[in-house]
Amino acid sequence: KDQSYFLHQLGQYELSRTLFPLGAMYKPAVRALARQYALPTQAKKDSTGICFIGERDFRTFLAQYLPARPGDILDSAGRRVGEHPGSLYFTLGQRAGLGLGGVRGAGGSAWYVVGKDVSVNTLIVAQGDVARWLDARTLRALAPTWIAGHAPADVFTCQAQIRYRQPAQECHVEIDADGCRVRFARPQRAPAPGQSIVFYQDEVCLGGATIEASDAVFGGLIAPPPLRPEPAAMSSQQ
Repeated sequence: KDQSYFLHQLGQYELSRTLFPLGAMYKPAVRALARQYALPTQAKKDSTGICFIGERDFRTFLAQYLPARPGDILDSAGRRVGEHPGSLYFTLGQRAGLGLGGVRGAGGSAWYVVGKDVSVNTLIVAQGDVARWLDARTLRALAPTWIAGHAPADVFTCQAQIRYRQPAQECHVEIDADGCRVRFARPQRAPAPGQSIVFYQDEVCLGGATIEASDAVFGGLIAPPPLRPEPAAMSSQQ
């Protein structure tokens, strides 16, 4: 469970004052050491919750800090097919919780989120071919930080992750005044604005940046193509 994805913003100052005493050990060895010293956590179950938040209802937790507003759910042709409780509760590719099980569409397949327009508090959903709507090869990222204090070069190749525990993906990076442009060797599924992209050179974490946009259909980097309404009528199943 490599945590470097979450630590990519650390610089030399922070690292010079940081120790990772368990960094070279695997979990079974750590548990054995805990048993040796009779620590109360020796047999504690692994946590699957968010660090420092724990296993709780995430919507309830967010509602304490971020007010949510209901808004429209639109299909890829701009037709209203439902209402969401708050766009901040949904991410790209999400199927669960949309409440569209009774809304007919192309082939009756499941709906999933393909875009978010936070300026008007709208979710965009689609059905069918996931790759068509969510895959991207190029993305734009802002505010890069580098562990060494500077980028490896203005233009370089490396590997990158756009989400935690994703296998590192080969990419080409170009640095500019506002951030960087990243071109992947293979299409990436649903790069989400606001999420971190973290760069690696083999096992070395170089740093990272915040995803702003991608060239997915509704990713914001390119204008979405004109889309025709689906032939199936949008109505509730009886």
